[in-house]
Amino acid sequence: MTLVHNGTARFDVWAPDAATVVLAADGREYPMEKVHSAPGTEGWWSAPDAPAFGEVDYGYLLDGDTTPVPDPRSRRVPDGVHGLSRTFDPAAHHWQDGNWQGKELQGSVIYELHVGTFTPEGTLDAAAAKLDYLADLGVGFVELLPVNGFNGTHNWGYDGVQWCAVHEGYGGPAAYQRFVDAAHAAGLGVIQDVVYNHLGPSGNYLPKFGPYLKQGDANTWGDSVNLDGAGSDVVREYILDNAALWLRDYHVDGLRLDAVHALRDERAVHILEELGALGDAVAAETGLAKTLIAESDLNNPRLMYPRDVNGYGLAGQWSDDFHHAVHVSVSGETTGYYGDFASLAVLAKVLKDGFLHDGSYSSFRGRHHGRPIDASLVHPAALVVCNQNHDQIGNRATGDRLSQSLSHGQLALAAVLTLTSPFTPMLFMGEEFAASTPWQFFTSHPEPELGKATAEGRIKEFERMGWDPAVVPDPQDPESFHRSKLNWDEAGTGDHARLLDLYRSLAAVRRDHPELAGLGFAETTVEFDDAAGWLRFRRGSVEVLLNFADAEARLEDVAGSVLLATDAGTELAAGTLVLQPWSAAIVKA
Repeated sequence: MTLVHNGTARFDVWAPDAATVVLAADGREYPMEKVHSAPGTEGWWSAPDAPAFGEVDYGYLLDGDTTPVPDPRSRRVPDGVHGLSRTFDPAAHHWQDGNWQGKELQGSVIYELHVGTFTPEGTLDAAAAKLDYLADLGVGFVELLPVNGFNGTHNWGYDGVQWCAVHEGYGGPAAYQRFVDAAHAAGLGVIQDVVYNHLGPSGNYLPKFGPYLKQGDANTWGDSVNLDGAGSDVVREYILDNAALWLRDYHVDGLRLDAVHALRDERAVHILEELGALGDAVAAETGLAKTLIAESDLNNPRLMYPRDVNGYGLAGQWSDDFHHAVHVSVSGETTGYYGDFASLAVLAKVLKDGFLHDGSYSSFRGRHHGRPIDASLVHPAALVVCNQNHDQIGNRATGDRLSQSLSHGQLALAAVLTLTSPFTPMLFMGEEFAASTPWQFFTSHPEPELGKATAEGRIKEFERMGWDPAVVPDPQDPESFHRSKLNWDEAGTGDHARLLDLYRSLAAVRRDHPELAGLGFAETTVEFDDAAGWLRFRRGSVEVLLNFADAEARLEDVAGSVLLATDAGTELAAGTLVLQPWSAAIVKA
C-alpha cells in the first residue's frame, strides 16, 4: 500500500478486526469494501467512491461507531491525535536539494536536538534558522528527537501515536520538508529519531483497527508491537512503510531507531534486518547514503554486522559504555549503573574495544553482558558516542546537565574525549556552550488522570533511588518544559563562549586529521595511570593526553607539536608534556 495520498486508494485502511468500516470524509460517509489481499495481509478496506483529489479531512467509523477515529497512516492530524486526519501530498513540495551528495557516518559529528526546546519558538522553521550555526560548529548531521504526532502541546516525542504525521506545533509536514531542504543547503544531513517499540498512552487507536499490539506482552512502556504474531505481516509493513516515508518522501539521510532491545521479534528474519535492507535499497535507488543507527543497551555487535554474515546490516549503534566511562572520569559519580566504570582502566578498554561489557560481569544487571566486537566486520565509526544526550540528562531526577555541576576544565575533558575518540561523536543541544538550562522530563497530557499518574510515577521512581521527592520536577508543570529551552544569549559570554570555541576547534581537528576517525580498532593504543589520574591514547600520528587529577601531570616521551590545549598552562619541551589539573592536549607527531 502506498503512503502517497493520491487517488481513490489513498483512504485504504487495514482493519481486519472490523465487521464494517465507513469512511467519513469532508462531511460525507462512504461505506468501505473489503479488498482482495494476499495470504497474511487480509483485512484491507477501500472506498472506491471517495474523493480522489484535493485536501480532505477524514476518519473512520468502525463497527457502527458514531465518532470517527483518525487514520493509522495519517500524514497530518491538525486538530490533534484524537481529531480527524487530513490528507497531505508530499510530492507537492518543490525540493531544492538536487545538488545534495549525501553524507557518510564516518568522519561526521551528530548534533541531537529537540525541536520544541532548541529555540524560543520551538518550531522547525525556527530550528532551520540555526543550521548555519551548526555548520559553523562543525556538525555533519542534525538528529531530531521524534516529531511524530502526540497528544498535548509539548512532549519529548516518545509518546507518539501517529507515526506518519509531524506534530502540528512544530509546523507540520510542510515545515519538515522546508527544514530538510535548509539542512541540505547548509551541508548537513538529517537523522530522524523514530520509535517502533511502543505507542504513547493517549490517542493510540491502533487496537481498534487490528492486531498492531500484543496484548499482555508488555515492555517498559506498555504493550509490545506485534512483530511476530498473527497479522504481523502487515504490522511489519506498517513499520517499513514508515521508515520509507522518512527516507524517500522527506529526503531524510538516516534514522535513529529507539530502544531496539524492546522490539520483541522471534521471526527468523528480524525486523531490524528488514530495516537495514530497506535503508540499503533506498540508498541504491537515490544514490545517497541512508544511515540507520540503533539505540541498544544489548552490547550486541550483530546489529552492525553485514547481513551476509548473519548480521542486521545497520550502519551503527549507540555505545552507552562510552558515555558511562566518560561521565565517571569527569564527574566521579559511581552510583547505579556507573558503578562498573570507576577506573581509567575502563575508559581505556572502551577506547580500544568500543564496549566495556563484551561478555563481562555487569554488577548493575547482576549477570554477564554483551559480546566482543569483531573488528574485521565493524569500523569504530559505527559506534555513536556522547558525553551527554537527552536520556542521560533528562532521566536524571532534576534533568541537570554536566555544566550545572562541573568546572570548565572537566567539561573540556569530556569534549576532548568525545570529539577525538575513534567513534562517531554526538553532541546534545547546548552542550557545546555549557548551557546552564536543565533538560527535564516534560509532558502535557490533557487527561487529568494520565497527567497525575505520570507525575506520581516519576516521583516514586526517583524516591526508590534515594532522591528527595521534593526536588523532582512535575513533568506536567509547563515550567518543566519552559525551563528546558536553551538560552542562546549564553553562547557568547564568558566560559560559555570559551567552551564553544573549544568545540569548534575540536571539530576542526577531527576534520583536518582524518586518522582520528578513519583508523580501525587495532590502530588505537592507550596508556594510563589510575593513581596519577592521567590517560593518553594515540590514533596514527595524533596523540590525545588527558589529566583527570587535581594536581599537575608530567607525561614523558611526547613527540611532536601541540595542535590544541585546553589550558594555557600546557607546556611541551624536550619530550615532556606538562598538563595542568583537569586539562588535555592534542599532539601531532
